Amino acid sequence: MLILVRHGESTGNADGLLLGRIDAPLTPRGLDQARSLADTVAGAERLISSPLTRARDTAEALGTGLPVEIDDRWVEVDYGEYDGRKLTDIPADVWRRWRSDPGFVPPGGESLASAGTRVREACEELFADPDGAARGEGTVVVVSHVSPIKAAACWSLGMGDEGAWRLYLANASATRIRWGPGGPVLAGFNHTPWSDRR
Repeated sequence: MLILVRHGESTGNADGLLLGRIDAPLTPRGLDQARSLADTVAGAERLISSPLTRARDTAEALGTGLPVEIDDRWVEVDYGEYDGRKLTDIPADVWRRWRSDPGFVPPGGESLASAGTRVREACEELFADPDGAARGEGTVVVVSHVSPIKAAACWSLGMGDEGAWRLYLANASATRIRWGPGGPVLAGFNHTPWSDRR
C-alpha cells in the first residue's frame, strides 16, 4: 500500500498563496493536523518526503519512528514567477491557459505534465518490486504536496495530467493507492482525520 500524505497547513496556505517551491513552514494548526494522521500511517515500513520543510516537518510529526528518506521527485510543482502570489493576482488569460494545457509552463516554472512525469516514475519505482513494501503487504508513506499527489491519483486511475484540475485535496489529507491484479488502484482519496475532530 502507498499512502500519500499532503503536508499540514503552512504559513503560505494560511495566507491564501499559490505555494510551490517557496519553503514556508507549518503553522501550529498544520502541525496539529499532521499529528492527527499518526494512526493513519501506523505500521508503515518506509517514510519518504519531499525536500521542502513543510513536508519534512509533517513527516516527522507523523511519529512513525522511521528515518525520513528525501526524494526530490515528490517536490511541489514550480510555479515560477507566480510562486507566493494569490490566485487573484494571476492574469485571467494565464489562468485559463494553465487549466486547459498540462504542458503550459509559467515563466520560470514547470508544467503539470513535467511534474506528472516525475511522479509517475516515482510511483512505478515504488510498485516495481513484487516483494517490495508498497506492492506486497507492507505500507510506504510519502509526504508531498497537492500537485504531486493529484498526479499520483491520476496515474492510478489511468488519467492524464489534466485530471488534476477535477480533484480537491486538503492539507494533511491521506490518499491510498494499492496494487491490484491489473495495476494500481486508487483505494482512498483526501481522507482528513483532523476534520473529524471538529
